[in-house]
Amino acid sequence: MAIKKDDFIEIEYTGRLKDNNELFDTTDEQAAKDADAYSPNAKYGSVIICIGEGQIVQGLDEAIIGKELGKHTIELSPENAFGRKDAKLIQMVPLTKFTQNDIKPFPGLQVNIDDAIGTVKTVSGGRVLVDFNHPLSGKDLIYEIELKRQVTDKGEQVKSLLNLLIGMKDINVVMDGNKAKVKLPANVPPQIAEELVKKVKALVKVDGLEFVDARKTETPKEKPAETPEKTNEPTENKKETPQEKPEVSKAKPEVSKEPASPSQ
Repeated sequence: MAIKKDDFIEIEYTGRLKDNNELFDTTDEQAAKDADAYSPNAKYGSVIICIGEGQIVQGLDEAIIGKELGKHTIELSPENAFGRKDAKLIQMVPLTKFTQNDIKPFPGLQVNIDDAIGTVKTVSGGRVLVDFNHPLSGKDLIYEIELKRQVTDKGEQVKSLLNLLIGMKDINVVMDGNKAKVKLPANVPPQIAEELVKKVKALVKVDGLEFVDARKTETPKEKPAETPEKTNEPTENKKETPQEKPEVSKAKPEVSKEPASPSQ
């Protein structure tokens, strides 16, 4: 079965630079550790994507169309990956731009200047040379991918799509016929919800999509009613007995003469 545009596919991949085999991206946790590229904040494991929606590198997205399930090796030129380097995006930036924000620039530092991400190339006098090209621009890439399965369950499709679009965890999707009810751990603003509904309807082909704030659907558990202790004595004959006071020791506490340990 050849994969088509708009198919939902579970995929694993590892991307490397062609010239030196350096790993720059992977879904495989062990591969990241072996390449000394592991990040504790990264989420590893296979992902479900909608083919042709730009949820992965464009050239890789396009190369998957027509492939069969299984393992493949795909090479991407810069034009099909992150583009050629643009000389206009290598610019001199006054050092004051950095010092105003208490940043000491050095070669290799990634910075955000006026909402543009760049990499510091050189620092000389009062000027800093910054490359605003993508770090992988101009690079030939090799991807080792495994197309594991085609996802046809609409509930799973909705959940995977929302995971990619809004990055929320703990999404619960319940299908009622061809309508989806989505429970989220937070409220979705109406304007964003409207756009998400349009996107999901177009790609998953559901008839309806409803967002529910899971926090509002939880009902507090009722505490069981307290029952009075049963007694064999009639109520009117029961006499209150004074509580005995606990004995207080008059012995003096022993004081250790040894010095306290450093942990105390």
